[in-house]
Amino acid sequence: MTEFAPISITCFKAYDIRGKLGTQLNTDIAYRIGRAFGQYLKPQQVVVGGDVRLTSAELKNALADGLRDAGVDVIDLGQTGTEEIYFATSHLAVDGGIEVTASHNPMDYNGMKMVGRGSKPISSDNGLLDIKALAESGQFAPVSNRGSLTTQSLMDAYTDHLLGYIDLANIKPLKLVVNSGNGTSGPVVDVLESKFKQLNVPIEFIKIHHQADGNFPHGIPNPLLPENRQDTIDAVIKHGADMGIAWDGDFDRCFLFDETGAFIEGYYIVGLLADAFLQKHKGAKIIHDPRLSWNTIEVVNKAGGQPIQSKTGHAFIKQLMRKEDAIYGGEMSAHHYFRDFFYCDSGMIPWLLVAELLCVKLAKLSSMVADAMQAYPSPGEINRTVSDADAVMAKVLATYKNDAVAIDYTDGIGLDMGQWRFNLRKSNTEPLIRLNLETRADSQLMQVKTAELLALIES
Repeated sequence: MTEFAPISITCFKAYDIRGKLGTQLNTDIAYRIGRAFGQYLKPQQVVVGGDVRLTSAELKNALADGLRDAGVDVIDLGQTGTEEIYFATSHLAVDGGIEVTASHNPMDYNGMKMVGRGSKPISSDNGLLDIKALAESGQFAPVSNRGSLTTQSLMDAYTDHLLGYIDLANIKPLKLVVNSGNGTSGPVVDVLESKFKQLNVPIEFIKIHHQADGNFPHGIPNPLLPENRQDTIDAVIKHGADMGIAWDGDFDRCFLFDETGAFIEGYYIVGLLADAFLQKHKGAKIIHDPRLSWNTIEVVNKAGGQPIQSKTGHAFIKQLMRKEDAIYGGEMSAHHYFRDFFYCDSGMIPWLLVAELLCVKLAKLSSMVADAMQAYPSPGEINRTVSDADAVMAKVLATYKNDAVAIDYTDGIGLDMGQWRFNLRKSNTEPLIRLNLETRADSQLMQVKTAELLALIES
């Protein structure tokens, strides 16, 4: 038995690992996590990769050392986005994968996302807390043979897989602004660009903040924040592009802008993609989250599909997608899940599908989402920091429940008020309360009810 002093580790969250560098996450803790992952899951082979953060390489090396000391053979894919680890785990048929990333968290953070065999997420309900307990205890069993370390690139196989989601013959000349936010998506875009050129696919990329740079000179890549969108908007307008695309740091989410530079809420893209899948796969099942749902349910029913609601969060959605064998799942937070991508989320597949739709429908993105935005206007997700989230939720529920047509407790509280509905839930990762609201074709009611709810939350 190799014994390390027991310590307290605070970077384990519900779905992944995320912590402040130095105190909550360092090379010692990364080593322990690798060692514990290896001992608990007993994998033979694991793939590892890391995003562009300045500490990702050293944390990944420490993680790999821990895995190898637990007898695991490690395949290091180098600098990757999270979905490249999902792809590699299934493509290579190995026993697990770990991406070192803090996605859109502040500069002084890092973390890890873990999957088991078949790219199944490892979260608090299926092993993450056991790995934590083992890492904290420092009680590591001896192994007879240390694992090996090899390096490999799967960029070619991964990008070929991505291109399998669209029919390249459908593509007409397109000009796309792409904003990597100096994160990990740039190298993937470059490889896709060269493949498009070889195959005479007429897509032109206008690249901004393209070079991978862990100093994030233009701010942390998180296009959900309105202040991080302006550069994409400006570039779309300046170059007369057909669409703008921006990614977060590990590119498991992509955010779309129409030809006028307007940011399109992820909610309306879910409806667009659900409809596209159902045109090709009649009667298929579509998974959606409970925060904003009226448009998705209407689109899916109209197209002859089956809408199925899931609790918010990638672990829940992936589990339900597998159980129902759903073809597609979408969250309004711009996470999109695909059956053919091992039921995982991808930030590359959505924009490829939308680009193909622009060409097939000979339509502009603004017109493709206009009806949905008018039918179900929403202000987007609004976050508020509160000292006691449970008390706020109870107060809001008490205020509205008597007038509600229906109440849903799938995730937080969801109240259908007839002409409008809202969902209020606690963040899984921060001391925040998250409000989502939509109305039936009434923008004024949307503004009134949003203000009313915010006043109640803040009082």
